[in-house]
Amino acid sequence: MKKSIKSKIIIILISVVSIFVVAIVALLAVHSQLKQKIPHPDSAADIWNKKAIDSAVTLLHSGYMVLRMGRGADSYMLAQLNQKDKSFSHCGIVFIENGYPFVYHCIGGEDNPDERLRRDSACFFFSQVHNLAMAVVNFEFSDAQTQRLKSIVYDYYKKRPKFDLQFDLKTDDKLYCAEFVYKAINQAVDDTAYIQTTTLMGCTFVGIDNLFLNQHAHIIWQTKFK
Repeated sequence: MKKSIKSKIIIILISVVSIFVVAIVALLAVHSQLKQKIPHPDSAADIWNKKAIDSAVTLLHSGYMVLRMGRGADSYMLAQLNQKDKSFSHCGIVFIENGYPFVYHCIGGEDNPDERLRRDSACFFFSQVHNLAMAVVNFEFSDAQTQRLKSIVYDYYKKRPKFDLQFDLKTDDKLYCAEFVYKAINQAVDDTAYIQTTTLMGCTFVGIDNLFLNQHAHIIWQTKFK
């Protein structure tokens, strides 16, 4: 009897390991395919992509949300949290500072070793080197709401919370990208239902598509890189 139980346990462990290995191989394959799409510097595609980024940057205003789809396997996995539209894997909030737009966003992984909330130039955020697509979203906030949003975002940036690998909406000391935008905007407009959450298999979370597939958000510009 004991041998039978041990045999079953061994079989289960082997199955789990096999599934894990297959998943890793699949993700590496996706990562490899996405990397192959990166345009060669100074190619026609690269020039077109740079012009597209410049166009997006000119449209930005304080309080706008920006979206992007990364090239890596981790971005592909994050996009799967979206239940309706899996076009984007990352987001941030824009503020114009000294005449130029900067993006505040929560990100983890190898691109951000300390895993703390970042402030990047819009051009860097949209860079075609690491991304496949981008979009600009307007929520049409009032001036007062935009100012409240700015105060909230700047306060978060002072605290510089780490990226939330647990995707837990109950904590504020750690935030993932969509959670940061969701909490900041809902606080700014003083409406907990302004941006809503998704509940799946007993787990409540915010996907990127929760942010832009709602009555308040308007995608005013988007493109895929060549």
